[in-house]
Amino acid sequence: MENKQTYFGEILSTVKSLTTGMRVTLKEYLLPKSTEQYPENRKTTLHVAKRHRGRLVFKRNEDGSHKCVGCTMCEKACPNETIKLVTTMVEDAETGKKKRQLVDYQYNLGDCMFCQLCTNSCNFDAIEFTNDFENAVFDRDKLVLHLDKEKYEGGSLPNLIEGGAELQIGKFNTKTK
Repeated sequence: MENKQTYFGEILSTVKSLTTGMRVTLKEYLLPKSTEQYPENRKTTLHVAKRHRGRLVFKRNEDGSHKCVGCTMCEKACPNETIKLVTTMVEDAETGKKKRQLVDYQYNLGDCMFCQLCTNSCNFDAIEFTNDFENAVFDRDKLVLHLDKEKYEGGSLPNLIEGGAELQIGKFNTKTK
């Protein structure tokens, strides 16, 4: 059985649909507008989730040395070859056996998909993502980081690793127009 409406029934349905859409539009038009003041007041009110994946860093031991042993598991797990490791074989002084030593750990932040496959595949818990999100640069070459050479001290915002400012539901750093 086909559902056929009359000519005037179709017009009534169209007017009803149009009225609903116009009501929503008018309601949003009359509400006060707010603009978040991002660059000026970000140190006091910006909240970043702790689980946000912003950039890859090495975890360090208490003495400041990195935990990476150069096993290349993260390089193999990376789907778009963002991580490139250079290793060399050296002889261990204590045991006399050959072992792999990390020479260079190259991470291209510009190509990273932030999928976290590298951190999941690391058997030595040597790398992690921080929630540092302000990584904009003018030159793409500056996005290639050598994690074994740098020591990450935290982002430009205070308490960024802990999430930045306290999360306040329903309150924004806004300016009402």
